[in-house]
Order: sequence, then structure tokens, then C-alpha cells
Amino acid sequence: MSEKPISRFPVPELTDLDEDIRSRILEVQEKAGFVPNVFLTLAHRPDEFRAFFAYHDALMLKEGGLSKAEREMIVVATSGRNHCHYCVVAHGAILRIYAKDPLISDQLAVNHHKADISDRQRRMLDFAVKVALHSDEIDEHDYEFLRETGFTDEDIWDIGGITAFFALSNRMANLITMRPNDEFYNMGRSLSES
Repeated sequence: MSEKPISRFPVPELTDLDEDIRSRILEVQEKAGFVPNVFLTLAHRPDEFRAFFAYHDALMLKEGGLSKAEREMIVVATSGRNHCHYCVVAHGAILRIYAKDPLISDQLAVNHHKADISDRQRRMLDFAVKVALHSDEIDEHDYEFLRETGFTDEDIWDIGGITAFFALSNRMANLITMRPNDEFYNMGRSLSES
């Protein structure tokens, strides 16, 4: 495993954290088998940690018209366009597992137009990339394009909300030089794991 720093900013010790943050991290560790570096690095600022993960959970864990895999597709495709090493690697691993596809995250991180996805998903990602890079150019045509594919206005909000939230996450990860855990690289790579 890597001995390189996971952030250019101080990373607190687990024992020094407030109980609610420590409990959340230990719960994630129990489930994943390791602590994703995003939890440790963001714990540097406890109030921001709480706000970040509250919004993350509101967007990523809710029921709605987007599957868990589609939510992760948005993260990976837009994080690739935002050059976020951490989010491409970490959420790429999660996507491979949800989609049961060891290739999908690499395809989406590079070019979603060449990925093995449905037309519905391609339209979703076209919109997400536009939100990520050119949100000032969104117009009624973009909404109609998604509605024609069966997305509701609530789904469209979710696509935009996930994209916007992870644009913040991408920029924070790049700002603090957040390093992905080595464990993420191999997760979901074999069909038996997916």
C-alpha cells in the first residue's frame, strides 16, 4: 500500500474526531474493509465534513428515476471531464460494482460517447457534461431532449444536482491533492466481483 500523503492539508487522527464523525468513518470502514481517504481528508474541517456528506447522501442514496449505477455514471463521466483523479478512481470502483461491468468506468471517464451504454444513459451524460462545463448554455431544448427519453423534471434535477455537487467535490479533491486509496483500483475488475 502507498506511503504517500493522502492530502496536502493535515489529516486528523481518528481518535481526535467528534463521535458522530468517528462513528460514520468506522461504519464505512466496517462495510468497505478500509477507510476511503475522502472521509479522512474532509474530517480536517468537521462542520464541512457533516455538510458535505449530508448533501452527498441526499443526492446519492435517495429513491428516484435514476439507478445507483446511473448516479455513479454521472460522477465518473463528469469527474473525468473535470480531471479529478480521486473521484474517477473511487467512484469508478463503485460504478463497476453497481453496474456489474469491469469496463464501464474506464470507458465513461475517457469518453461516454464511446462507452457501452444505452441511448438513455448517453443523453443523461450529455446533459451532465453540459451542466459540468457549460451550465450557462442550458436551454429548453436540453430539457425536452431528456423528457423525450423518459426523464422526469425530478430526474433532471437529480442529474444536475449530482453533477453540481461532484463539481465541488472534484475541485476540493484537486485543491487538497486527495489521493485515491490503492484498494479502489482493483475493485469490481473481475466479473466474479461485479
